[in-house]
Amino acid sequence: MSDEILHMSWQSPNVERLEGNHVLITRLTPDTDVDDLYEVSHAKEEYKALWTYMPYGPFRDKDEMYAWLLSIKDSRDPLFYSILSKEMSRKVGMIAIQNINARMRRAELAHVWYGPMAQKTKVNSEVVYLFLRYLFDDLKYRRVEWKCDNDNIPSKRAALRIGFAFEGVFRQHMIVKGKNRDTAWYSIIDKEWTERKKNFERYLSMDGLSLTKLNQVDANLLP
Repeated sequence: MSDEILHMSWQSPNVERLEGNHVLITRLTPDTDVDDLYEVSHAKEEYKALWTYMPYGPFRDKDEMYAWLLSIKDSRDPLFYSILSKEMSRKVGMIAIQNINARMRRAELAHVWYGPMAQKTKVNSEVVYLFLRYLFDDLKYRRVEWKCDNDNIPSKRAALRIGFAFEGVFRQHMIVKGKNRDTAWYSIIDKEWTERKKNFERYLSMDGLSLTKLNQVDANLLP
């Protein structure tokens, strides 16, 4: 990294909208988001499994979820967004930017969840790509992190597939829903972004490509 970049002014994330071919990402708006977000995460009993590793949810009813959305909508860290699938024409999940340290130019992508209908599609890949492009290219951040419960195998596989590097496990890092949580820690740093960006763009523009293979990630790296 050049001295010029190291001495750039600090800027916190403040983007209101990101758009790709598959998704539209906007700041969380409880009044317009709650119907879709509740439906895709609670309509069937099996949908509620997506909350297993989250510090909140599932919710007793839509009103309780709405109250939660209201409580977080003005937060600046985490900074919450809802995700619309263009193919499905509905909101299908959420994501946030958190642990923002503008002075050190690093942040974390967190609070990531999607309804089952959006899982194993290009939705998550494009959402992460758009946020990484914003953080690395626009804000010139040095590091973006991804963390998850060490028992959350799908999230750990997603981190590696997307191109995050595994850094280790923080033992008894948190207490979540009354239980100890060991946290698996991943990152992408600025010097890796150029290659990761090319892989994302190839994957998103062509069918039949594997983002895992493009990033040359070995699943055996899972802790």
